[in-house]
Amino acid sequence: MTKIEENALQEFVDVVRRLRKECPWDKVQTNRSIRHYTIEEVYELAEAIDQEKWDEVKGELGDILLNVLLHAQIAEDEGKFTLVEMVRAETTKMIQRHPHVFGNAVADTPDQVKVNWERIKTEAGRESIFDGIPVAFPALARAYKIQDRAARVGFDWGNAAEVWPKVEEEMHELKEAEGGEAAKVEEEFGDLLFSLVNYARHIGVNPESALRISTEKFQKRFLYIEDELDRQNISLHDATLDQMNELWEKSKKKV
Repeated sequence: MTKIEENALQEFVDVVRRLRKECPWDKVQTNRSIRHYTIEEVYELAEAIDQEKWDEVKGELGDILLNVLLHAQIAEDEGKFTLVEMVRAETTKMIQRHPHVFGNAVADTPDQVKVNWERIKTEAGRESIFDGIPVAFPALARAYKIQDRAARVGFDWGNAAEVWPKVEEEMHELKEAEGGEAAKVEEEFGDLLFSLVNYARHIGVNPESALRISTEKFQKRFLYIEDELDRQNISLHDATLDQMNELWEKSKKKV
């Protein structure tokens, strides 16, 4: 890190510390009271990255850094830990979990790095490979993470071609369950989603990101329908399905 970088970072740390002492809002915050802001900033960063708006990415990263420093300062004020302790602990962890960089271990591929990572975490006393995966994760993201953890210890399909028949099997079971007990239909639908997450993982797609992108695309196309109907002085509630479908096809050429 250059002297300029050190000075910039130190100035930011000093600003956060001053805010904690002098700003009425910052003074009363706790780690719990600002946790939702931190979550929101991460989602805003993800959206900026998806849209490749790099000025916004820069801003959102700054907002996340602000949240990190504020969380650390609150913890320090309450005697839980200091910013330096947090940074040193993370530095030590990164060195320990990358023996192929800082030691004599060998890892020539990303998959080998993941395997080593899981072995090191297990040896460090983790009770389960699923430890640390929040229950509050979005369902698709949690399914992806759980499957990935299992795969790192060898419990996985060989390739995407092996996964697809399982997807088709779950589709068939869902169709068979339709019209029956609601709980069974829900279970089979969940199984189908889980198998699709598995397939996505094997073709290099993050299902959470993919669904977010598709949802955003749908929203933009439907907004086009709304705008065009408004331009034609037709209420959205009075428009026919044929009219909306015609505009939908036009929107696909624009969005």
